[in-house]
Amino acid sequence: MEGIRTALSDALPALAWGPPALVAIVLAALAIVAALVLHAVIVAVFRRLLRHRYPYLRSLLVETKNPARAALLIAALFVVLPLLPLAPETSALIARILLIAVIVVVGWAALTALDLAANLYLRRFRTGAADDLIVRKHVTQVRILRRAAATLVIVATAGAVLMTFEAVREFGVSLFASAGVAGLVVGLAARPMLSNLIAGVQLAVTQPIRLGDTVVVENESGRVEEITSTYVLIRVWNGGKLVVPLNHFIEKPFQNRTAEGGALIGTAVLLLTYAAPVDRIRAKAKELAAQSPLWDGGQVKVQLTGSRPEGIDVRILASARSAGDAFDLGCELSEKLIAWLNAEIPEAIRRQ
Repeated sequence: MEGIRTALSDALPALAWGPPALVAIVLAALAIVAALVLHAVIVAVFRRLLRHRYPYLRSLLVETKNPARAALLIAALFVVLPLLPLAPETSALIARILLIAVIVVVGWAALTALDLAANLYLRRFRTGAADDLIVRKHVTQVRILRRAAATLVIVATAGAVLMTFEAVREFGVSLFASAGVAGLVVGLAARPMLSNLIAGVQLAVTQPIRLGDTVVVENESGRVEEITSTYVLIRVWNGGKLVVPLNHFIEKPFQNRTAEGGALIGTAVLLLTYAAPVDRIRAKAKELAAQSPLWDGGQVKVQLTGSRPEGIDVRILASARSAGDAFDLGCELSEKLIAWLNAEIPEAIRRQ
């Protein structure tokens, strides 16, 4: 026993080992056990009280179980710290570590509560529909705002942790107190992050784009697949992914082909002779669209869009629920109309 005490004294010279130290250690252990027991009792009591109501509070209690347990353990260590026979420097160091732990736990709990609130809000909306403008609107708003708020929480937590150090605190005060070169450098360095963060909030509020929208950016057409706190991920027609900074959609023009809804127009163009009966083609196109599961029941138009010495151009427009359905519907109408013309009115097809 004496050998163990000697070894511990050598390893931790700041601690005066003896009966008072052993008593303090026992008290610390008891405080930790008491904190764990108290946490279990609190969770059990509140879970019973919130069993049939307040779903957010009940879910918050479950999801923040680990941060709450950590907070109680830190509180227990704060209580027993003055009882430990430590040197003032060692006590101050441990107190600072516990303070940093408190700040981290608060940030952890805030992020957990933020994610939980966003998930509970989105449960009211059914995702996965081919064209659900309201769902995509709310999902886009919540995801962007959640990422922006999470970024602010992380930055605030990191800043609070750094401000516990005297040197960093003095540097921060000097930056706020002066408008010198250092302040300009920090401002310029933070500009890209801040501009994207502000652009994300603007996108969430004004919503020029939403998840699932079909857009044209830098002459590339694609579907908005993901909106993060700094960039937008667009899946283009060939399966690749276009990464665009958030502030691009605030500062530069782009096309949003589904700004008013998810429906898009499928297009088919037929090169015909002057013998082509446009009225019969119009009736056949409507019949074929009605038979297709890709058609959304909206518009079907057949228009003569051009004439030249060798013949006429006939364009067929039909609406679909999404960009993929619109493309497939245009191809389907082209194939079936050409097959029908070949079989019924072969002289209508331009051969040259």
